Amino acid sequence: MLTINLIREQPSFVIERLKIKNLDATETVKHVLELDQRRRELQAESDSIQAELNSLSREIGAMMKQGKKDEADAARQGIGAMKEKQKQLADTLEEVTARMQEELVKLPNLPHQLVAPGTSADDNVVVRSGGVKPELYAGAVAHWDLIKRYDIIDFELGIKITGAGFPVYKGKGARLQRALVNFFLNEGEKAGYREIEPPIVVNEDSGFGTGQLPDKEGQMYHVGIDNLYLIPTAEVPITNIYRDVILDADDLPVRNMGYTPCFRREAGSWGAHVRGLNRLHQFDKVEIVQIAHPDRSYEALEEMVAHVESLLVKLELPYRIVRLCGGDMSFTSAMTYDFEVWSAAQQRWLEVSSTSNFEAFQANRLKCRFREKGARQTTLCHTLNGSALALPRIVAALLENNQTPDGIMIPPVLVPYTGFDVIS
Repeated sequence: MLTINLIREQPSFVIERLKIKNLDATETVKHVLELDQRRRELQAESDSIQAELNSLSREIGAMMKQGKKDEADAARQGIGAMKEKQKQLADTLEEVTARMQEELVKLPNLPHQLVAPGTSADDNVVVRSGGVKPELYAGAVAHWDLIKRYDIIDFELGIKITGAGFPVYKGKGARLQRALVNFFLNEGEKAGYREIEPPIVVNEDSGFGTGQLPDKEGQMYHVGIDNLYLIPTAEVPITNIYRDVILDADDLPVRNMGYTPCFRREAGSWGAHVRGLNRLHQFDKVEIVQIAHPDRSYEALEEMVAHVESLLVKLELPYRIVRLCGGDMSFTSAMTYDFEVWSAAQQRWLEVSSTSNFEAFQANRLKCRFREKGARQTTLCHTLNGSALALPRIVAALLENNQTPDGIMIPPVLVPYTGFDVIS
């Protein structure tokens, strides 16, 4: 959530930056400022009455000490009316503040100055690429055929048990999943991330804190009887560890990671581009999260990008890194890099990671702050997260790119984790 101070001090800047996200925020900003002005007037009036009450109480105390009971009783008669007026102001102030908050949460995060304008993925900027696209043999097929041939992932069985988008991993398919999770976690530990095993359901406050609510409730699975949500990513519970927390500046950056299953309704998704492992309702992912000092959060972002890139290099997958344009960015992000791997059988790029800096947007919702040594005031932290990595499309690319007439070869870096070097 944008801070009211930023909107109050730089309304034109906010409006201009949000145009990069293809949003005309003029009316919303105007309404926020009107409500803020009314809120401040009410607060000033309430503070004035409180000051008057305090002064009057002191006067009454002095009168009682001087034996002027009648004068004190007369003075008390005005106190009741003043307190009733103050209560009315408090009720109105609460209402106006709530309305202002409702308007504030409608505004997305401001994009960083490097974010290019654009309306779709076609306008994203390719930052760099790596790896070599493989040349497949004549009989090569897509991963949805490979998984049937080698009986390693079963979509039909998942439909029987749950529904579409909930595959069952079997045999070497299950072991490959486990191998990738352990590989990603071990590499994250080497990079300085502490492993967290969080809950996979969260409450409304957690969903609001990281920006899933009220923006993305339609994409989340809701446990209605308990009013809880299945997590769309480990970002939500891990970042919310620091909700209402004040850190010391010396503690920054905080680096955490976690493996969890992730759940997304993906309402409205259909077509060939979501076939097989390309889009699921439940999938596994290792997430990296940082809480950073505002002065160094973009250094942290580049560090996270380098870490994700190193995983793809070690898996020997051809990849490219793109910086998202304004129209393709999430509601909460200030800057996002997407990682895409080349799917040789599908002849298309598959997104496997989004790594983002949210600056103070999430931290303002979370009230996640830090204090410099010796300072009294606190400052909002910056929060960042990235997929390192999401498994389904990584598995799809590994299966397709490494297929041979004699089986699917396992990248050497994974063999110690899988215990086999070929799926046949």
